[in-house]
Amino acid sequence: MITYKEHTLDNGLRVVVNRDRQSKLAAVNILYRVGARDENPERTGFAHLFEHLMFRGTRRVKHFDEPVQMACGDNNAFTNNDYTDFYITLPKDNIETALWLESDRMTGLDITPRKLAAEKRVVIEEFKERYLNRPYGDRAMLLRSLAYEVHPYRWSTIGLTPDHIASASLDEVRDFYRRHYHPSNAILSVSADIDEERIFRLAEKWFGDIADTPHRPVVRPEEPEQTAERRLVAERDVPATALCMAFHIGGRTSRDFFLGDLTSDILAGGDSARLYERLVKRERIFSSVNAYVTGDMEPGLFIFTGQLLPGVGEERAEEAMWGEIERLKSERAGSYELDKVRNKFEANTLFGELNVMNKAMNLGFYAAAGDLALVNRETEIYRSLDADDIADYAARIFRREKCSTLIYRAAQQ
Repeated sequence: MITYKEHTLDNGLRVVVNRDRQSKLAAVNILYRVGARDENPERTGFAHLFEHLMFRGTRRVKHFDEPVQMACGDNNAFTNNDYTDFYITLPKDNIETALWLESDRMTGLDITPRKLAAEKRVVIEEFKERYLNRPYGDRAMLLRSLAYEVHPYRWSTIGLTPDHIASASLDEVRDFYRRHYHPSNAILSVSADIDEERIFRLAEKWFGDIADTPHRPVVRPEEPEQTAERRLVAERDVPATALCMAFHIGGRTSRDFFLGDLTSDILAGGDSARLYERLVKRERIFSSVNAYVTGDMEPGLFIFTGQLLPGVGEERAEEAMWGEIERLKSERAGSYELDKVRNKFEANTLFGELNVMNKAMNLGFYAAAGDLALVNRETEIYRSLDADDIADYAARIFRREKCSTLIYRAAQQ
């Protein structure tokens, strides 16, 4: 269990603190509620671009990493479709270094033409290297664009095309910064052996004078219910054909998310799970298989993937995957299967709570998701789900008219 206290500054910055009496380290995490879903469809990739720009220095601090290293700390960041997260771990006595740096770059980022041009090149090269020139690199991008018609989840965090970043103007980038990087759009979460009230006072010291600049929130279109199967065949220079199937599920805090997460572990949670046992080891249709949920805050996807073995036809592979889906509906999960995946989740949760950064990140995430108390309720939710719940979930979610199927075909075939 993660204990915590929270406080909101007058400028809207939400502060959540866990006191960890066992650690000599402090974890400082700041989450901005801006991800790929908040971008203009004509200017995608901006949230990821800012993950890079935020390390390029401010008007006061020219090199962000130097003070962190001098304080014996380390730092990093990540971006996804829902939010952007920056984190620093350092000795607890040096915590004000982290608070100073994060408060400084919240409003003081030095976005110059030279810095923007440099990060544009980095991001565009990353787009090409990881998504366009790597085998299977654009598979997830194609599947998203097939499964979503109007919601901004239809593009990946990297964006729709590198041209959007290449053509972005300095004014557009600065406007994105002003719009999304301000106190009321951020959550500061801290885990350290420091009294919670002292952290609140330090947050007031370093962030309290920052004026908030709220903007009208982005209105995201709601994805309509899918009522007909969608299919796409993409031919690429890859070693083997891959099958991908996506189904819409509830958002991250919904009961259906937890059912989907539990179901994905029953299907693909290791070499003894159903998909690997039957489709890889027994029937030898795929060389690898997987099933997972995307975990998006708004309604996301349950995804099946499989890489076909040589000589296996696409139709046979697809029907074999559907066969396992139908078995999930008709054959109740046994107590051993359920206990195995429940225990795995509980062990991962307990292990994660030993790490101050995991705790700080989790507090920030659940606060952003709108249900901070959920950080301590998930194990209970997983324990409450049974075999009938999973069978009902499979019957509701895994329907052919709700399926988006991508055949990622090897060119030589």
